[in-house]
Amino acid sequence: MPRVLMYTSAVCPYCARAEQLLRRKGVENIEKIRVDTNPVRRQEMMEITGQRTVPQIFIGETHVGGCDDLYALDHAGGLDPLLNG
Repeated sequence: MPRVLMYTSAVCPYCARAEQLLRRKGVENIEKIRVDTNPVRRQEMMEITGQRTVPQIFIGETHVGGCDDLYALDHAGGLDPLLNG
């Protein structure tokens, strides 16, 4: 399974929803980067993704986007192939 990275913050219901979906899909290890406590990492996230909001999710080298993007990818049938490499 490819590396799953999520830029997140402590009080973020969308982050929790995204994590729940990933866990249901069998992802056991999600590397979380807290941007609410680390402004350098928030700046890094914004430079990489062009987005200011969390979550920002990467599966392998693919930037999936936020929670709605993750659910849309799953609904379109694209999440499982991405997670299965």
